[in-house]
Parts: sequence; C-alpha cells; structure tokens
Amino acid sequence: MKITMAHGSGGKSSAQLMSDIFGKHFSNQVLDRMEDAAVLEVSGRIACSTDSFVVTPLEFNGGDIGKLCVCGTVNDLLMMGAVPKYITCGFIMEEGLDTELLERLVASMAAQAREAGVMVVAGDTKVVEGNGGLYINTTGIGLIPEDRNVSSSNCRPGDAIIVSGNLGDHHACILSHRMEIENDIKSDCATLNDIVDALFECGISVHTMRDVTRGGLGTVLNEIADTSGCRIELEEDAIPVSPDVRGFADILGLDPLYMGNEGKMIAVVPAEEAEKALEIMRSTVHGRDAAIIGYADEGSGAYIRTRLGAVRRFDVLYGEGLPRIC
Repeated sequence: MKITMAHGSGGKSSAQLMSDIFGKHFSNQVLDRMEDAAVLEVSGRIACSTDSFVVTPLEFNGGDIGKLCVCGTVNDLLMMGAVPKYITCGFIMEEGLDTELLERLVASMAAQAREAGVMVVAGDTKVVEGNGGLYINTTGIGLIPEDRNVSSSNCRPGDAIIVSGNLGDHHACILSHRMEIENDIKSDCATLNDIVDALFECGISVHTMRDVTRGGLGTVLNEIADTSGCRIELEEDAIPVSPDVRGFADILGLDPLYMGNEGKMIAVVPAEEAEKALEIMRSTVHGRDAAIIGYADEGSGAYIRTRLGAVRRFDVLYGEGLPRIC
C-alpha cells in the first residue's frame, strides 16, 4: 500500500495507519493513552534537544532514517552528560511512500529506542504531495545527574582529546549509495550510551563531549576552541580512519577531517586521566578504535601537525559538504 493524502486527513485512514504501524511498534504506557500531550515524570536538571532528519537514501548499509533519528537525538543528550529518557517524533510523509518501507523504518526506530533506553512518548504524522519521501523531526529529553557538568566551555589547557573511533564511515557509506559504488563500507550509525556510561561510572573527569556529525571533526574542534578560548592541536597520524574509507576518500578527494559521522564522539579529559579514559573507551563496543588525537593548550584556534612535521591551521567546513547526510 502507498501513502495517500487521505492518511493525513485525521480520519479513518489516519487512525488505521496509527494502529497498524506506529502504535504497533511504539506502544508504551504513555503513548497508548493517545492524549493531546504526554505527561512525564521529570525532576532536576534536564537536557532537551530537537533535530530533523532528511537523509537520502532512506535505507543504507548499517542503518536507515528510523535508526538514525534515534541515534542523532540520543547522542546529543548524551554529550551533555544526560541520561536519555524520552523522545518524540513527527513524520512528514510524501504521497507514494510505501507502507511496507514505512513499517521497516518505524520498527528500526523502535528497536534503536529500546537499545538506547528511551521511550517514544509523543508523535505526529503529516502527508504532503511528493514522490514517496519521508522526513522525521525528533525531540529528546534527558536527565542530568547532579555530579555531571559537561560543556564545550569546560575544555582547559592541557586537556587530552580522545576520539571514539574511525572517522568518515557514515559519509562514505551515504555517498557510495548515491554514486552506486559497491563496497563494504557501513555507516557507523549508533547510540553511544556504552561509552558515556563507562566514562562516568569509572570516575573520569569529563570536561567536554561532542558527537562528530555534519561538518566532521574539523568543525567540532573549531567550535570547542572558540567556546573555550583554548588552542587545539591535533596529530594527523593519530586520527583513526579505516583503510576502506581512506582509500575511498583519496579517490574522491575528500578529507576525513570534514567527513560526517553518526556514531562517533570526542571526549576532552584531563591529561593525567587520558590513558585511563582511552582504556575505558576501548573496552566498549562503540569505542574499541578510540585514540588520543591531540591536546588543548593556551591560545586560540585549531591546528594539526602533519605527517611531515609542519603545523597548519584548519578551519570549519566551508561550503556545502555532503547534503542530506542525516
């Protein structure tokens, strides 16, 4: 069956879509009440993030738009030291969207939410004219424990910068699909609860965390340098990139420093805790390829020491990059 304008009418077709797909996969004690707003038990400091997802193709090696929207929202909460709790989702569906595809995406989203420990508590559907596309908007809420204070402004001179794994996998995966290039590159799309939980449970004094998404590592580190008033210096040889992605990037003239990711993060920690933090991250599923890639210092800006020993300034991503990557 294909989505038609009738599915957005608020009538019988809308109700059937809700019960057959959304209600079937997202069922929980909050959502099942089907009221105008979710009533949630929340106390203390909260983190709240909203995001919209427009990736093409809708399904790709290692993920899909349903999995991606949960990962993107949950990771934004985690990077503030929050424990993700709730998520909302708004689906904007184009006419002609196949309902079998829609159900696969909703099921994927529900499975990833369960894995991340978040509950889908509210949602909305709209149907617009088009050619079978889908866009999803999400909002996430997480609770911040009292002993956590994570912010880009907390980066200090002497801190070590650790990246959780190989860069560029998601970017290379999406571009491969669009260019119809056959390879084994998979998106790194994942929620990073295991890394964040392990760092805090082991008592690491995490100053800053950021997920490395659009704009890549280069953009994120420039933002941290600007916010904290520190100079960031990386070692080019220390930045992890898989051989497949490195080869793909070399052929197409891409710089992994600016390639997008959907399951990678950086942690900024005191230098004396760096080796312990690295060991902890490498003990997790999503941090096994973690590496210390640089340090913060007095000064400003972001710099990289090249393989030839030269030091050059790197800036934020300039121009379009790869559109509709998330």
